[in-house]
Amino acid sequence: MSKNYIIGFPRIGEQRELKKALESYWAKKSDFSEVKKVASELKKRHWEYQKDAGIEYISSNDFSLYDNVLDMAITLGAIPKRFQDLKDEGLYFAMTRGNQNAVAMEMTKWFNTNYHYIVPELSLEDSYKLNANKIIEEYKEAKAHGIKTKINIIGPITFLALSKRVDRGDTFELYSKILPVYEELLREIAELDDEITLQIDEPIFVKDLEPKVLSLIKPTYDKLARVSNTIKIAVISYFEHSCEASKILVNTPIWALGLDFVHGKENLNSLADIAAANKVLIAGVVDGRNIWKNDIDATLELLTIIEKEISKEKLLISSSSSLLHTPYTLKYEEKMNSEVKNWLSYAVEKLDETALISKLFFNGYEALSSKEKEQLEANRAANKSRKSSPLIHDLAVQKRVHNIKKLSRDGVYEERIKIQKELLGYKDLATTTIGSFPQTPEVRHARREFKNGDLTQEAYTQEMKNYIDDCVAFQEECGIEVLVHGEPERNDMVEYFGEQLQGYGFSQNGWVQSYGSRCVKPPFIYGDISRPKPMTVDWITYAQSKTDKIMKGMLTGPVTILNWSFVRDDMSRGDVSKQIALAICDEVDDLQNAGIKMIQVDEAAFKEGYPLRAAKVSAYEDFAVRDFKISVSSARKETQIHTHMCYSEFNDIIATIEAMDADVISIETARSGNELLKIFAQVGYKQEVGPGVYDIHSPRIPSVEEIVKQIHSLLEVLPKEQLWINPDCGLKTRKYEEVKPSLKNMVEAVKIVRKELS
Repeated sequence: MSKNYIIGFPRIGEQRELKKALESYWAKKSDFSEVKKVASELKKRHWEYQKDAGIEYISSNDFSLYDNVLDMAITLGAIPKRFQDLKDEGLYFAMTRGNQNAVAMEMTKWFNTNYHYIVPELSLEDSYKLNANKIIEEYKEAKAHGIKTKINIIGPITFLALSKRVDRGDTFELYSKILPVYEELLREIAELDDEITLQIDEPIFVKDLEPKVLSLIKPTYDKLARVSNTIKIAVISYFEHSCEASKILVNTPIWALGLDFVHGKENLNSLADIAAANKVLIAGVVDGRNIWKNDIDATLELLTIIEKEISKEKLLISSSSSLLHTPYTLKYEEKMNSEVKNWLSYAVEKLDETALISKLFFNGYEALSSKEKEQLEANRAANKSRKSSPLIHDLAVQKRVHNIKKLSRDGVYEERIKIQKELLGYKDLATTTIGSFPQTPEVRHARREFKNGDLTQEAYTQEMKNYIDDCVAFQEECGIEVLVHGEPERNDMVEYFGEQLQGYGFSQNGWVQSYGSRCVKPPFIYGDISRPKPMTVDWITYAQSKTDKIMKGMLTGPVTILNWSFVRDDMSRGDVSKQIALAICDEVDDLQNAGIKMIQVDEAAFKEGYPLRAAKVSAYEDFAVRDFKISVSSARKETQIHTHMCYSEFNDIIATIEAMDADVISIETARSGNELLKIFAQVGYKQEVGPGVYDIHSPRIPSVEEIVKQIHSLLEVLPKEQLWINPDCGLKTRKYEEVKPSLKNMVEAVKIVRKELS
């Protein structure tokens, strides 16, 4: 007996095959049939990897060409009116990327991860109709390869909770319309086989739920579990504990509950209820969100605690969440420090860990093969090495953190902004961009050649300077007022800094999907952090030498570096963040001493690091605000500090944003009109704000008229003296043929509005 379960698997491919196929299709270099071919090959490989590792419960419908929440919306027929004349892939990709006739659907972060999902749009006047083709075809596809899968779907309560009402109501008012479609879906699934395991993901259960939402759990799962006695329903939650929901779910006819014991230790409090109800427990004990090797002995101790309540017959060993949030495989990591690599485990390696833990737990040490015993001993040796390695501990860093005295910059905002406006002389509705410009094939090629040793330092530097020259010249030609250098030297806004900090590790192939075809390669923090030398000064000062206009220095903030890295798990996240903040503080000081008058310290991932439970929020906010303020504490009063935040609901964190005390904040608002901005006006926010006036996640080019209208909507909320005008995020993922006309239209729109206002 070796009972195990994987919640979901990465879908981008071990060498980003899906990304490449999608982008080739979008660029009209290949037909959609090529995308389908690559998708079929990837699914087959994913299933076979799991089967070969000895995984019992393998998923279908965890694969997606863009996003699983979008897939669920299409399954339910929740298609916004502006797309309803489209079909097949034309419909699918218009919903995600927009077209010249329709704006793409909004994206936001999947709980507290760096994955983005497409936000479903619902309305009372809509009717919903089942389209189960994808789910049915994928199940049959796996079966044709000899693998009987469990089927994964997003649960109805999570789907409604994560959707938005375009007619401004409560999404749960549509419960009575949506649930019957789910029931119909289960009836179709029941026809597929004699017995089917259906994984229903309800991650919303790990949040603090209102009574009205909790009250829907029992009627929902009473109905769904009774659709067919051939379907075994496993309700899965992850990223935190779901004790309140578990107490209700045990009193429904579902087969199993999946709980996260890595990130939700409080789930131990639900064991007695699960045992009393005779439910199966899918125990998430292998971390689906981090890259450290599992400490198998510690996991066995945890399972021993669980076993005191749940008998082994009612227990499955599982990943804590989908492995979507980890890189694919260590197989291609050929340049990594061998000692550090030995501490790591990516998705494929986590399959082996899960299989080994389950065999050891259920069957005992003597049942292991000689190879499995070697794996176990190697695991123990790796974990022991990590605790004592001199690569991890830096006494000088620890001493500096302990002795830190200056925790914030000098001067209150009102004093600083008066000095800055006088010194910098920028206009109302000043135009700028968020930082990055398109990463051209030539730039990527040069960076790759340099990393591979095929391009000299001198030649590489010249290539980057050529790009900066062109980028600065274009911005001046366009009329942008505060410039950026375009960041050609940066592969990623976190990895770039990680590469220059002690205590960071980097991968060759540690790609993780962020949204659609967009992948990031997060660095990982394994030791104490320090900055041996300046990281950006040469590039920024070179760019400033090419213009008389203000050149913004571009840095990534400590909380974003933390949240977009895989973080060591032997120290609190707050202590790690504080070390990073001191490194950024040194960089801010070096930039201003080199003559840079504006410095943007991006906190794009500030919101996504928030705990999912209100009881844990204040501890996060305390260190996150503290460390942003430490990172800019070296800035003089005349140095203007900007920050940027990605898609977020700001209502619940506006006081925290105020406490950060940046002089200017730019935010992503283009897909939500002026709604996100209203909270800034409501609380009397004093600092300056740059709401995005067009969406950079779509290839469409906004017209001058469209941007004029957007600026007017912003002016309904905040006065012109407080507003900056910019795109809603960095331009790295766009092409120059999209960026140039969009920015020219943005500048022209500002001219029109300024003339109107004068």
